[in-house]
Amino acid sequence: MSDPKNFSCDIETGVCAPSGEGILEEIHLNKPQKVQLIYYTDPICSACWAIEPELKKFKLEYGDYVDIEYKMGGLLPGWEGFADKANGIGQPSDVAPHWDEVGEHTGMSIDGDVWLEDPLSSSFPPSIAFKAMQKQGEEKALDFLRRIREMVFLEKKNITKEPVLLKAVEDCDGDKAQFQTDYHSEQVKQSFHSEMLAGRQMGVRGFPTFIFVGTEGTGFKISGMSGYANYELALERTVGYKVNPQPIPFNELELLKKYRYLATKEIAFVLDQNEAETLSALNKLEQQGLVQKVKQKYAFFWRIVD
Repeated sequence: MSDPKNFSCDIETGVCAPSGEGILEEIHLNKPQKVQLIYYTDPICSACWAIEPELKKFKLEYGDYVDIEYKMGGLLPGWEGFADKANGIGQPSDVAPHWDEVGEHTGMSIDGDVWLEDPLSSSFPPSIAFKAMQKQGEEKALDFLRRIREMVFLEKKNITKEPVLLKAVEDCDGDKAQFQTDYHSEQVKQSFHSEMLAGRQMGVRGFPTFIFVGTEGTGFKISGMSGYANYELALERTVGYKVNPQPIPFNELELLKKYRYLATKEIAFVLDQNEAETLSALNKLEQQGLVQKVKQKYAFFWRIVD
């Protein structure tokens, strides 16, 4: 079985599969006013789902130092003419075992059976949907991105279908009428294609890709699941000095109040605890009727009891 730490999603093949260790690659861009983190991702990138614990912790510890900008990279244009013989991928059903492998070994459960039961034709529709939701505010868009990822990775929902996307908008308390207008807008579609092109020009060839850009325009690019220490190293090299993380002022219950629905792995990683310790605390909260445990294919997820 492949080492789950070394997964990335390839922009050329559309497949999330084992890769080499992430390295820091120097890159030169325009000078931002503040350290900028450009995050190239895709709604159906399994490696991007797997790093949700690290990304949450990074935002909490270093959010005062960086502005994070989410970009859609276009992982899977479609299946016509597609073949990746090296990874044994020639049709949607071949993706299922790759997703299950990531879900089983990272603590962020994934049910690859969606590729057997209701396979996705492309990642472009949910990517455009994210761009449409940005019209309703960045926070709403990020809630939406998380929700459609829960739908596809945990609930086996085909997030290329407009009714499924509309349900996600509703779940995030978004404006469905505005969403439909923006989702079908040529301007929104063009903004997505412009992001893809810009990513390729910056050398983005897989997901996740993080591009840290300092105030002098020089920064570092990291591709794949390179590990939390590399995110910290990239930030330190970008700003030119040791950056001290902010303390995280949450316990398990407070984290769930903030984020709504989390895996055990996410809570444990953010709080710098082992999973056994975290499970013990969460089980006590469940016994008190404060949280609900939800069994997913390869892990438990948790939510606040209303």
